[in-house]
Formats: sequence, C-alpha cells, structure tokens
Amino acid sequence: MSTDFQHGREALGARLRELRVEAGLDGKSLAVRLGWQRSKVSRLQNGRQTATAEDLEAWAGAVGVPEQAADLKARLRGLESQQRHWRRQLAAGHAPVQDRYVVEYRRTATVRGYETSVIPGLFQTPDYARHLLAQNAELMRSPRDTEAAVQARMRRQEVLYEPGKLFRVLVWEAALHVAVGTRETMAGQLDRLVSLIGMSTVELGIIPLGALMPLTPKHGFWIFDEERVIVETISTELQYDSADDLALYGRVWDQLFEGSVSGPQAHRLIARARGAIAAT
Repeated sequence: MSTDFQHGREALGARLRELRVEAGLDGKSLAVRLGWQRSKVSRLQNGRQTATAEDLEAWAGAVGVPEQAADLKARLRGLESQQRHWRRQLAAGHAPVQDRYVVEYRRTATVRGYETSVIPGLFQTPDYARHLLAQNAELMRSPRDTEAAVQARMRRQEVLYEPGKLFRVLVWEAALHVAVGTRETMAGQLDRLVSLIGMSTVELGIIPLGALMPLTPKHGFWIFDEERVIVETISTELQYDSADDLALYGRVWDQLFEGSVSGPQAHRLIARARGAIAAT
C-alpha cells in the first residue's frame, strides 16, 4: 500500500472519528446503531480499513449528519490522488509533469491562484522558467530535461489566449523581488507581468508588502473551477476536493484578494521592483 494512500485513509478515518465524537457516541454505541462489529468501527476510524461508499453513507446517517455523506465520499475518491510525491512524479523528468498541467489547464474554465515567493508558471518567461526547473532538478536529483520542460510550460500558457477562460491570480509582492537567474532574467520576467495587466482572461493582483492583511500570507495554492484545490510543497503535491476544503481555501483567497491591488497600482509595484533591479 502506498504511503500516499495510507495517509489519505488515516485522514478520512480521523474525520469519521470527529463526526462520531460530535454526535456524542462511543465506538460501541455507533457499532450497535450500524449493526457492525465494534472492530470495524475501530478499523475505519483508525485508517486500518478502506471504507466503501456505502459504509460512509451509513456512518453519516448513524451520527445524524446524512448531508456529510457527499463530503466523505469525495474524500474516499481522493485517497489515491490526494498526495503525489514529487520524487515519483519526477522519476521521468519535469516534462511529463508539465504536460499533465497543460491538460489540467485546458479542461479548466476558471482558476483562482495565489503565490508567495515565485511568479506563477502561467506567467513565466522561458528564461525564468528555465532557471527554476534546473534548480528543482538539482534539488530533487531528477533527470535533466529542462528544455523539454520549458517548452511544455510555455504550451500551458496558450490557455491565457482562449476565450471563455478566466485566471484570477494573486502574487505577494515579495515574489517580485526574489532573484531568479540574472538581472536580465528578472527584468524580462517583470516586463512580462506588466504585459498581462488588462488582458481579458487575466485578473492579476499584487499584495503589497505593507498591506494590512486579515491573515498571514500562508502558502501558495490553486483552485480549479471551484472543484479542486492543488497545493505544492517541497516534497509533495496535495489535491483536495472536499466541500470543507474548497470553502476554506476560497475564504483564504477572498481575504487575500481584499489586501491586493490591481491595474495601475499593481503596475507601480512591478515598476518599483524593476527599478530595484536596475539600481543593483
């Protein structure tokens, strides 16, 4: 059994236990209500047995919250895909991963994204992307297919010009100042950002460093069609599609949006970062 699957199963079990406790039931009482052996209740809530969709519907009904069945079943569907370790994904290099993203973005109509320390891949220049992908290949000790990966990342950007798409992206101002590659690389990347302002398919917001924020900047994340959230950590890509997770990340994005600026104000922040490069 993969570690990813087991982690997801344990997380589902923890949610089942939480619902049982909220209902004021112990394991024995719940087992009686369900007509199950007490050991089954224990195995499910401790992540030692994989629940079926029918098990989850029965559990939700027995603890008095049948409306939670849909969320539980969504978690069950996500067991295999919720966590994907980069070590395995990059075994064949970065290009296959970038190709997967091309498909992901083509089938998505609306994206809400947030990045704290890097310009999003959708907006990267080839040179900026090249430096990042080479750095990551060295860090992860994965095959060096940098040029193929850069080409795939550029193909992903074709969606920016497709009618009917909308990309609402927030970037913390700090990302404009994180040096990637040479000064020329950064200057070109910042110029690229400016060119995106005003596009019909792009809503670019910059969160100023001095903005009064309702919450701390947190980590980057992407919401696809309000159906799934993808979070990238150093070692793992996480995917969530439960109603609770979607609502939580949606609220975080909304609060970050409140502290962002766009249009001419965003242009000024980018120009300030551009000027800092010229002064070094």
